[in-house]
Amino acid sequence: MDTKSRKNKADWKVPIDLIVIIVAAILWILLLINEYSYTGLSLSYSTSSYIQALLAFIILCLLASRLFLYFKAPHSSRSFWHGSLLMDYFHIWRIGLRASLQNWRLTFGLIMMLLLTAIAGICIWQAATYYSIYQQFFFILYVLLYVLFLVPYILSKLGRFIAIINGSKEIAEGNIQNTIQDTGKDALSKLAGYINNMKAGYQSALENQMKSERLKTELITNVSHDLKTPLTSIINYVDLLKKEDLSTETTRAYIETLDRKALRMKLLIEDLFEISKMASGTVELDIEYVDVATLLTQAIAESNTSMGQTSPVIRERIAKFPIHAHLDGNKIWRVFENLIGNAQKYSLQGTRIYIYLDQSDNQVQFKIQNTAAYEIDFAAEELFERFKRADESRQTEGSGLGLSIVKSIVELHGGEIKIEIHGDQFNVILHLPKQRLI
Repeated sequence: MDTKSRKNKADWKVPIDLIVIIVAAILWILLLINEYSYTGLSLSYSTSSYIQALLAFIILCLLASRLFLYFKAPHSSRSFWHGSLLMDYFHIWRIGLRASLQNWRLTFGLIMMLLLTAIAGICIWQAATYYSIYQQFFFILYVLLYVLFLVPYILSKLGRFIAIINGSKEIAEGNIQNTIQDTGKDALSKLAGYINNMKAGYQSALENQMKSERLKTELITNVSHDLKTPLTSIINYVDLLKKEDLSTETTRAYIETLDRKALRMKLLIEDLFEISKMASGTVELDIEYVDVATLLTQAIAESNTSMGQTSPVIRERIAKFPIHAHLDGNKIWRVFENLIGNAQKYSLQGTRIYIYLDQSDNQVQFKIQNTAAYEIDFAAEELFERFKRADESRQTEGSGLGLSIVKSIVELHGGEIKIEIHGDQFNVILHLPKQRLI
C-alpha cells in the first residue's frame, strides 16, 4: 500500500454514510434557520439567506472534494462499502443468521423468548385496554413476569458467561490448573468444554516441551559420561604402555582392554549417529523379501557366541520355518540384536530368556521374555527414552539407546512395539507387517 492510499484510508476512519447523514442534518438545520429568519429575525431575509447558502455551499464543496479524492483512490468503492454503517449493519445480520443456523437449540430458545415476551405484552395491553380500571394491575403483572422468570434466566446465563470469561483469563495468564465448570448441555457449557480441551492440549504440549528440555539435558550429561569413561581408560592404558617396561603378557592384556574400550566408544558413536538420523527422518529402508525366522536364529547364535558361558540360557519358540515378510533385513537384524543383547545384559543370573516368533495372515509377531536383575521403578514407556536405564544397570556397559533405536526401526516399518512388566518379568512384544505399509 503506497503513501497516498494509507493517507486516504486514515482520513476515512469515520463511516462515510455517517458523514452524509451529518451533512444532511446540517443542511436541514440551515433550512430551518432560513424559515425563522424569513418570519422576523433581526437579519434581513436577503442577508441571512446569503449567509446560509454560502455555508451550505462551502460544506458541500468540502464534502465533494473529499469524495472525489476518496473515489479516485484504488479500490475506493470496495473500501467505501466496507467502511460504512450500512455494511456493518448487514454484516451483523449475516453473522447472526449464520450462527443461528449452526445452533438450532439456542436459536429456538431465543425466538421463543422473544415471541412469548411479545405475545404476553400484547395480551396484557389488550386486557388493560378492555378493562381500563385494571391497567395498573396488568402493568404490575407484566413487570412481575419479567422479574420472576426472564430476569433470573438472563442473569444465570450472564453469570455463566462471566465465569467462562474469568476462567479463560486465568488460563491465558498461565494458570493451567484452572478448570471451567462445563456441566450441562447448553451452548455455554459446550464453550466451557471446548476451552477446557484447549487448555488440556496446551498443558500436554507444555509438559512435552519440558520433558524434551529435560531429555536434552540428560542427553548431554549421559553422552559426556559414557564417552568419558572409555576414553579415560584408553588414555591411562596408553600412558602405561609408553612409560613402563612391560612384559609381553601384560602388554597383550592392556591392548585387549584398549581394544574393548575403543570398540565400546565406536558402538556408542554409531548408536548416536543412528538415533540422530532416525530422529531427523533421513533413514531410508532397503525393503526386501526376507525370512524373519532365519534372521532370528542367526542373531541368537551370534549373541550366544559373543556373550560366552556367562550368558543366560535362551529358549526359542519359533512356530515354523520359513516366516517371510517384506522388511529391511539389516534393520530387523539390528532390532533382534539389541533386544537379545539387552535381555542377556540385564537378566537375573540363573534364569532363562524365552523368545517367541509366530505369524498371522498380515503380521509377524515377536516376543522376548526375561527376568530382570534390577528393579524397574518407573513406567514401561520411559524405557523407550534415550539413555533411560535403571540406576543399577548403569554399572553395565551400554549406551541406553538400544530400545529407542528398536522403537524407531519398528515404527519406520509401520509396526508396533510395547513393553509389558509383570513383577520381575520383562516382556517386549513386536508386531511387524508382512507387506510394506509405508
